[in-house]
Amino acid sequence: MSVRVRIAPSPTGSLHIGTARTAVFNWLFARHQGGKFVLRIEDTDLERSRPEYTQNIIEGLTWLGLTWDEGPSFQTQRMDLYRQKVQALLDQGLAYRAYDTPEELDAMREAQKASGQAPRYDNRHRNLSAEQEAAFLAEGRKPVIRFKIEDDREISWNDMVRGTVTWKGRDLGGDMVIARAASADEVGQPLYNFVVVVDDIDMQISHVIRGEDHIGNTPKQILLYEALGATVPQFGHTPLILNQAGAKLSKRDGVTSISDFQKMGYTAEAIANYMTLLGWSPTEGMNEIFSLEEAAKQFSFDRVNKAGAKFDWDKLNWINSQYLHHMPVEQLTDLLISYWQAAGYAFDATSDRTWLQELAALVGPSLARLEEAVPMTRYLFVKDVGFTEAATTQLQLDKVAIALQGIITALEETPTLTSDNVQGVIQAGVQAAGVKKGVVMKSLRAALTGDLQGPDLVQSWLLLNQHQMDLPRLRQALTIAEAKA
Repeated sequence: MSVRVRIAPSPTGSLHIGTARTAVFNWLFARHQGGKFVLRIEDTDLERSRPEYTQNIIEGLTWLGLTWDEGPSFQTQRMDLYRQKVQALLDQGLAYRAYDTPEELDAMREAQKASGQAPRYDNRHRNLSAEQEAAFLAEGRKPVIRFKIEDDREISWNDMVRGTVTWKGRDLGGDMVIARAASADEVGQPLYNFVVVVDDIDMQISHVIRGEDHIGNTPKQILLYEALGATVPQFGHTPLILNQAGAKLSKRDGVTSISDFQKMGYTAEAIANYMTLLGWSPTEGMNEIFSLEEAAKQFSFDRVNKAGAKFDWDKLNWINSQYLHHMPVEQLTDLLISYWQAAGYAFDATSDRTWLQELAALVGPSLARLEEAVPMTRYLFVKDVGFTEAATTQLQLDKVAIALQGIITALEETPTLTSDNVQGVIQAGVQAAGVKKGVVMKSLRAALTGDLQGPDLVQSWLLLNQHQMDLPRLRQALTIAEAKA
């Protein structure tokens, strides 16, 4: 059998990490099986679908490296096909027009609730006579179209993740609405549970891989496959992504869209790597850091867990740090430039390229996220760095002013500061003040960076010197040192 899978997001919001993880599993399975990965945009929710969300979804999948073999197709461009299929079910007597008003449906549900029954449609309009339909139409009622579901029907499938799953027809809520309000001889807008089946049949989807929150849709859709005379695909319902409290990860938990993760400074490779681990266990001996292509060689559903996968920020940060720490400096520089530009830092990406690469090499080993480079390197871009309270306290210690003056004097006499002569300039400050080198180094960091913490001091100084920012800052720090009470 030729494997064909699909990812079918709705453009009612940005690409969610849950949808993206489903896309990853579909992509891995397709690549492992030598099959096709299809992209379908399910945009039948006309009120909430937005073109900017479609663009976000496409850009997010592209960024993650989840290239698709066919698509994107759009459901709104296929409405005639759906209506034809609805009409076919009507013609076969497998669907019918129901004329209930919203008030009647509410009253039915309230009566069921009062008697302790689960809410369901009681199929009251399944066998209307022509006279009854004519009377309802004369009242101005607009019918919906319902698909017949027999209460005594049992629906089972062998889920690729969960094994045998069985539902009773009586537990599916009664006859299902498959199209919105229609006229007496026309079909209105078909609904999700129907159009998704028509699409999967038309696109010859062999395996439907999706989140476990869709399990309740599956028995209804299996009945529709059968009614439409199609082969039922295999289903696999993957575990949900959970927050630390064990509830489904949602917008209330903060960042959940792929574009937000991208803005925070996670790499596409790290996000794809981590999402693969959210519910799938690598084979024995396989490293936790891997590419999508490497994972595809090993991917199978017998290693996909049934239990929900808790989202672990620490694990994601660690995985991302591994990619950043092993990234070629040229690539890291390319990524960091956009963050520095977004922060408003002034530089020329072309003429300052060598300087920027040296800066990227300096901070790269300390990064867990690209965004962290912005505050970490601020002192190398701004003229007025500002001094923290701790830095000011350090600068006003005894003999620090003398040490700084010694360093300034030596620096003024040094035509070009290099890694070979920088220690001599530092030693001039040590000798001038007659203090330990550690005191001078700590004070020098405070003077050059405005803080007592940061990347390698000597490399930072050399970078500042290349832009003639070190002497002005040392002189400003000397003013603070001399102003102690």
